[in-house]
Amino acid sequence: MSTKESKPNLSHDQVTEIVKQLFGLTTSTIHPLPSYDDQNIYVASSEGGEYVLKVMNSVDSQNFTLLELQTHAMNFLHQRGLPAQTALPNLNGQLLSLEEIDCGYGMQKYLVRLLTYLPGTTIAKITSSPEILYEVGKMAATLDKVLLQMEHPNISALQRENFRWNLGSIPLLNQYIHVMDGDPVQKIVKGVMEQYQAQVVPKLTLFRKCINHGDLNDHNLLVEPIGPSRYKISGILDFGDMSCGYLIFELAIAIMYMMIENSNPIDVGRPVVAGWESVFPLNDAEKDALYLLVLGRFCQSLVLARHAVIQQPENTEYLMTTAKTGVHHLCRLWELGKEEVERIWFQSVAQL
Repeated sequence: MSTKESKPNLSHDQVTEIVKQLFGLTTSTIHPLPSYDDQNIYVASSEGGEYVLKVMNSVDSQNFTLLELQTHAMNFLHQRGLPAQTALPNLNGQLLSLEEIDCGYGMQKYLVRLLTYLPGTTIAKITSSPEILYEVGKMAATLDKVLLQMEHPNISALQRENFRWNLGSIPLLNQYIHVMDGDPVQKIVKGVMEQYQAQVVPKLTLFRKCINHGDLNDHNLLVEPIGPSRYKISGILDFGDMSCGYLIFELAIAIMYMMIENSNPIDVGRPVVAGWESVFPLNDAEKDALYLLVLGRFCQSLVLARHAVIQQPENTEYLMTTAKTGVHHLCRLWELGKEEVERIWFQSVAQL
């Protein structure tokens, strides 16, 4: 099944019907929200609530255990004071339900959840100060710290072998690297992959293990103003890329995505690292790998986005949102080199 055929595409009427049927709510406003593989729909009800109806793609919908675990993690974090979305029970008391829906490719089964709608604006839409970047680093570390306490009978489902968005899966890019044939940036991507294999893989046993959110990007973190040019983090979205990994993976992912819309992208690492280290000081192996891990995430974003565009050409603008800007940051980081970037990120942290 192609990616296009697995991605849900419920009509306005189908959304209205499923919200009424499953949750007993009458929709007053519906509009689409961005999504990579699934369908996210903003729903306001006549009864007064605001929600996000999340319909998983038909491929991921087959893994009920993993999705149930992600839903549990969201509620777990929320109960411990982190601003994560939570799933609301349907009329049968279930947080997830598997529904047969025809989105134009015949009847397929999609997992459906109704999530809380969190206030705020995405970090992508604000000018990120060192203060809010520090809070991003601190929040990323705090999230991983809380998830270390989570217990669940199916927690082993997060051992997602060959999950292509895990930072341990950089070698899997070999399967997709052909989408960059003819692009001079392919040489940099191959160089990053070679250095990852030589310099990061041997150090994996020295990294501290954890459960990663895995996608703390500038569209998955919401902020609210708390004064002139000051913000607080008000929402953590999209737990679809959760997997077992390492603390340093979460930090690298956060740094990479905070660079995307920043006017001084190379400087972003410094406050994010400082915020992270206020919770988890880095060990030597983690610190040494951070540069290549950030570059590795840029490579994943670039290569996998181009691959996805082949599958979903009608969704090109959204799929290439990060990669379009990220390619320039990847080239700049590669040009500066590890020593210079580390000097900027680490030697000036004490000045914050």
